[in-house]
Amino acid sequence: SHHIWLRDHCRCPSCFHPVTKQRLVNTFQIPRDIKPAHHHASMEGLEIPGTSPSTTHHSSFYPWSWLREHTYDPPQQLEHRANEKVLWGAKIARSPPTITYEEAMGGGDAGLYKWLSTIDRFGFCFVSGVPPTAEATERLCERIGFIRETQYGKFWEFTADLAKGDTAYTNMALSAHTDTTYFTDPCGVQLFHLLSHTDGSGGTTLLVDGFYVALLLKELHPDHYDILSRVPVPAHASGEPTALYRPSPPSGYPTLQHDTITGELTQVRWNNDDRNVMNRLRREVVEKWYDAIRAWHTLLVSPDSEYWVQLVPGTVLSVNNHRILHGRSKFDGKRRVCGAYIGMDEYRSKLTVLQEKFDP
Repeated sequence: SHHIWLRDHCRCPSCFHPVTKQRLVNTFQIPRDIKPAHHHASMEGLEIPGTSPSTTHHSSFYPWSWLREHTYDPPQQLEHRANEKVLWGAKIARSPPTITYEEAMGGGDAGLYKWLSTIDRFGFCFVSGVPPTAEATERLCERIGFIRETQYGKFWEFTADLAKGDTAYTNMALSAHTDTTYFTDPCGVQLFHLLSHTDGSGGTTLLVDGFYVALLLKELHPDHYDILSRVPVPAHASGEPTALYRPSPPSGYPTLQHDTITGELTQVRWNNDDRNVMNRLRREVVEKWYDAIRAWHTLLVSPDSEYWVQLVPGTVLSVNNHRILHGRSKFDGKRRVCGAYIGMDEYRSKLTVLQEKFDP
């Protein structure tokens, strides 16, 4: 076994702060060839007394449960059962995931965990029975974590008045897309609440499961899937005269992003309207990339993939912006929509803490 790894990960109070959960051991003072003189295995775990002559009277103890959870040889493959993803197409309309406002806001956080874990499994969740006010919606957003402020503000409310230089602030139809592809770290969870729609119709919301469509693409066109997993796509937001947003690096990121260790798909990043000039494509990749996005688009707009739903005052839509693409049909009349972004790290932090509490 790798003794240096064990010594580096000692969890005793002198090596790992019990309150701040930060490493205290000096990794760079551990001898490269460290080797324990002996060890003792008990029912509770593995004890290594006096790890080396240079570490006077130091003993390390590793519970078996901790070693199983953090094994790298063999690598840990077990996914927490609560994190199993449910991929879906248009038939999700028969029974879309929904919780109530009372559950989400209730004390004890069990309802909050139900909400956040539902978003984790399905990529979205409706919250019904929300008072149709901006104030109630903002309180709901803050149940997840602090709101991420962007060029659109913190908690935002918009109508079709082009108050911001973005087509969301018009009455135009919007094709399926993820938001803030022009950020280095796109927003995590997005919440929408249609407060009112008067003197008109239309504006039906479109949802597409990007993970479901990606799976279809991988099965039907593996070469296209590979292209979309490798070719970075630049993006920009430049509708405001005082701001120009581009990701860092400006060449952007691939449409499909994966865990570098497990290969698991972790993020879909696609907004053709905000795509910048494709000036980093290699000559031999140009036509292959356009073929790949054409196949991707065909699957996105397939009736099998599209879930159309008319939002109503009192129902908030919450979506994982790293997975679910959203859009809308054209509308007329006056619509007031409010909502907010929550950072992915804030959402994941709250979900993990609640998972340890309710479903360890």
